[in-house]
Amino acid sequence: MKNVLVFFSVLLLGFSLPVLGLEGKVDGKEIPAINYALDTVWVILAAVLVFFMQAGFAMVESGFTRSKNAVNIMMKNMMDLSIGTISFWAIGFAIMFGNGSGLFGFSGFFVDASKVDSYASLGWSSVPVMAAFIFQAVFAATAATIVSGAVAERIKFSSYMMISALITIIVYPVSGHWGWGGGWLSELGFTDFAGSTIVHAVGGFASLAAVIVLGARTGKFSRDGKSRPIPGHNIPLATLGVFILWMGWYGFNPGSTMGADAGAIGHIAVTTTLSAASASLAAFFITYLLYKRADVGMTLNGALAGLVGITAGCADTTPAGALIIGIICGLVVVFSVIFFDRIKIDDPVGAISVHGVCGVVGTILLGFFHSSNGVFYAEGNAGWSFLLVQIIGVAAVVFWAFCSTFILIKLINSIMGVRVSEEDELNGLDYSEHGASAYPDFSKSSFGSTF
Repeated sequence: MKNVLVFFSVLLLGFSLPVLGLEGKVDGKEIPAINYALDTVWVILAAVLVFFMQAGFAMVESGFTRSKNAVNIMMKNMMDLSIGTISFWAIGFAIMFGNGSGLFGFSGFFVDASKVDSYASLGWSSVPVMAAFIFQAVFAATAATIVSGAVAERIKFSSYMMISALITIIVYPVSGHWGWGGGWLSELGFTDFAGSTIVHAVGGFASLAAVIVLGARTGKFSRDGKSRPIPGHNIPLATLGVFILWMGWYGFNPGSTMGADAGAIGHIAVTTTLSAASASLAAFFITYLLYKRADVGMTLNGALAGLVGITAGCADTTPAGALIIGIICGLVVVFSVIFFDRIKIDDPVGAISVHGVCGVVGTILLGFFHSSNGVFYAEGNAGWSFLLVQIIGVAAVVFWAFCSTFILIKLINSIMGVRVSEEDELNGLDYSEHGASAYPDFSKSSFGSTF
C-alpha cells in the first residue's frame, strides 16, 4: 500500500511540473497543480474508453455481417486506428486545431509538446498538448471507422486503407476545425459538445458517399428491386459490441469536458444514459408495432442512435430533454433504415442511419432543448436564432463530408478501383483479401446464404 501511495505521489508531481511552463493553464491563467494533474489523468482515462470503442465497432460490424467477411472487418477496424492515429498526428490535428483561418488550421504539423503555441483553439483546456492529441486522435479514428461497416463485404482492402487515411487527414479535420478549432461555425455560435455532427454525421455521410460509389452487395436486391435480407452471422457478438460502445461513450461524452469537472461529468453521464435507454425502448416498441416481433437488430441500433443523438447536447440539456431526444432518435433510426433500404442504399449495419441521420437530428434538436439557448428555454427570438445556427452548421458539415468523400472515392476508384470482383465477393473477403477464416473449424456454408 505504501508503494502504491509513493507511485501516485510521484505521478502527480510529474504532472504538476509543467504548470511552471507553457501548459497547466486555462485561457492563459495558471491553475493549481492538483487540478492540472486530475484534468490530465481524466482526459487520458476518457481516451482509453474511446479507444476501446474500436473493439465495439469491430464486434458490431462483424456480428451484423456474414462469417466469410469477419476477418476483413477486424482488419479494417485495426487499420482505422493504426492509419488514423499516424495520419492525424502528422497532418489532421494541425488542420483541425492549428492556428489558421476560419476554414482550416495550418500550424503544428507532426504534433509534439513544444508546439503548444500552435493550438490556440485548445486554450480553454489545461491538459498538455500530447494528452489533448491522444484524446482527439481516437475521435478521428471513430469518424473513420463508421465507414467500415457501411461498405462491408464488397470493398477492396487496399482502397479502404486509402479512404481511412484521407478521412483522418482532411475530411474530418476540416469540419472539426470549423466547429471546434476556432473556425467559422464556432464563431457563429454553433454548438456540438462532443460531436453528433462533427464526428458522427461526418462518418455517416462519408459512408453514404462511399456506398453510392460502391453499389449494393451482390444479391441484396432482386431483379424486381425488392430487398433481400442478408442476416448477420453472430448477433451475440453484435450485442456485446453495442454494450462496449455504450460503455465507451462515457469517455466520449464526459471526456469532452477536457477536464475533471465533477459536476459536468456527472450530468453528462446521466443525459447520455437516459438518451440511449429511451432510444432503445423507442426502437423496440416501434418495430414491434410494425412487424409484431421484438427485433434485436433495430433495438441495438436504437441504443446507438440515442447515444449519437445526445452527443451534441449532453452537457447542455436537462435529463428530461435527453430522454425526449433519445425517444425521437430511436424512432427516426428505424424509419431511416427502412427508407435507405427502399431506395436501394445497401448499408449492412445501419451506419448511415445511426451516425449520419441521428447525428443530424440530435444536433438540430439541441436547438430546441438547449437549457439556455434552445427554443423551449430562451426568451424572444434568441432560441430561433440559435436553432438557425444549428441548422446552418449541420448543413455545412454534411455537405462537406458527403461531397469531399464522394470526390476522393471517385478519384481512388479511377486509379485503383474500389470494389472487389464478384467472385471474390461471393467467396468472402476473408479468403480473397487475407487468406484466412475467422472460423476455420467450421464450414463457410454453415453460416447461412453467401449469395
